[in-house]
Amino acid sequence: MELVDQHTKSIMEGCKQRARDAGLSFQDESLEYIVTNRDLLDLTPKNMIPTLYDYWVHDVEVLRERGRYELYPNNPFETVINTRPAISFYNDNNPDWLNVMIFYHVLAHIDFFQNNHFFRHTWDYDFTSQALADKRLIASLRARHGRWVDYVIEFARGIDNLVDYHGLLSRHHRTEVNQPSPKVNFYFDVFLQQIQKMKTSAFMEEIERFNTCIRDCGEMCEETFFADTAKTYPEFEAIYQKQGDKSPVQKQDLLLYLLENSEFLNRDENKWMQSILHVVRKTSLYFQPQIRTKIMNEGWASYWHEKLFLADDRIRSHEVEFARVNAMVTSLPRVGVNPYALGLRLFQDIEQRADKGQLSWEFQQLADQQQRRDYDRKLGRGRESIFTLRENYCDFMFINQFVDQDFVDHHRLFVTEKTLNQQRMVWEYRVGSRRAEDYRQMLLASLYHPPHIEINNNGDNSDGTLRLRHTFEGKQLVRDYIAGTMLGLEYLWGNPVELETHEAAPAPPAEAGKPREIKWQRVRYRMHNRELKRETMGTV
Repeated sequence: MELVDQHTKSIMEGCKQRARDAGLSFQDESLEYIVTNRDLLDLTPKNMIPTLYDYWVHDVEVLRERGRYELYPNNPFETVINTRPAISFYNDNNPDWLNVMIFYHVLAHIDFFQNNHFFRHTWDYDFTSQALADKRLIASLRARHGRWVDYVIEFARGIDNLVDYHGLLSRHHRTEVNQPSPKVNFYFDVFLQQIQKMKTSAFMEEIERFNTCIRDCGEMCEETFFADTAKTYPEFEAIYQKQGDKSPVQKQDLLLYLLENSEFLNRDENKWMQSILHVVRKTSLYFQPQIRTKIMNEGWASYWHEKLFLADDRIRSHEVEFARVNAMVTSLPRVGVNPYALGLRLFQDIEQRADKGQLSWEFQQLADQQQRRDYDRKLGRGRESIFTLRENYCDFMFINQFVDQDFVDHHRLFVTEKTLNQQRMVWEYRVGSRRAEDYRQMLLASLYHPPHIEINNNGDNSDGTLRLRHTFEGKQLVRDYIAGTMLGLEYLWGNPVELETHEAAPAPPAEAGKPREIKWQRVRYRMHNRELKRETMGTV
């Protein structure tokens, strides 16, 4: 691995200027490295972070990828990581013209990293330097504690998706001037939701009442608000005096809860384990926005590498090669999802619609297909609209709002069904649905969506049990992982661990021609002394 030469760097700087002229925004400093195929194989398991801490799973993945590479030699043209300064890697097999196209792709990624609000918590520090410090810390711990370091890493990584990423974002976006007082937070977060168990509609009315007090009363808003509250809930003041000064429990950040409340981890002889949990948690929070914006990020980069490179005079005499490479990256597959292709077409579609004014409520009310095709208000707001989306959206919002029937019909998209032909013993694919609702649900189901696990230790906890509750969202937990995850939790907590969840109840075989009906049942798992017990609590 080595830095690009001055000739290549000068090409990169020229691409930066063209990208800025087109509206992209990013910091001046960046680092570019030329890497071999072997370098890419070694870096991929570490998510391309060269300084990420060492872990045996990374070595296993390197060996697996080397074996696969011998059979199917193929590596990406580039990769880029979101750090300060941004670092990108380029395959040493790339010709100059291809690197120009790739530079535009990389610059669009950097623009996305440095402007999308879901990356807000990564804007202010250099993760590669932090990762290097973490790597040295874990190496020193291994020298003192041996294999126990890897056990703790494995236990922590088993729950590293249960971090309060959205809570972290809200703290970054919250301004100190408008930050509610602890009393207001207690009223909305605890009193109304947990004690009164208020319905959503009534809860929204209370929020609007508070906002009205802010607009009308200024500095006296809280005093006025709680004066009116006392008429409806005279007991609130006493409850707040009794409970309100307690720090709120981070109910959705299991790693942080363990760090703050585990008696086992807070013993003097075990405090070294806390350092490992901090490292795993920081790493997870760093990667959260990248996992949640894959389609938007790759679509944004594909949109700009195509637009900028087609306008670059260095494409001359390479039009055919560009068309071939670009088709490989951005073609829509018949089966599965290509985030480059889907994101690119969504951005292009949104830009065209915004130019014509088709994102308006008036357009949505049109039912006649001819009127929808001919609708054009010539607003010219397409570029402005996609930059707004780049700044404020994640994949879920992007897909949920813009994958509609017009988009599905225009690109002839469909959901495939896979069946086994028992006579020929081959898998066969057929068109299952062309409805936008079905295609959208297929896309949403493919997105990263960790289970919603809450700490439920508010009641009697005399035996020291850590009680967890899984909020059921129509999908059960993968049972193969429950035992191992709870074993690690019991070790880190130092006491028994319980988990309440829902699972499909055993059901008789479905009648011919009728779909099988799924009935759900509540289940409690308990891990104690490394022994897992499962208890059925009734059918829902």
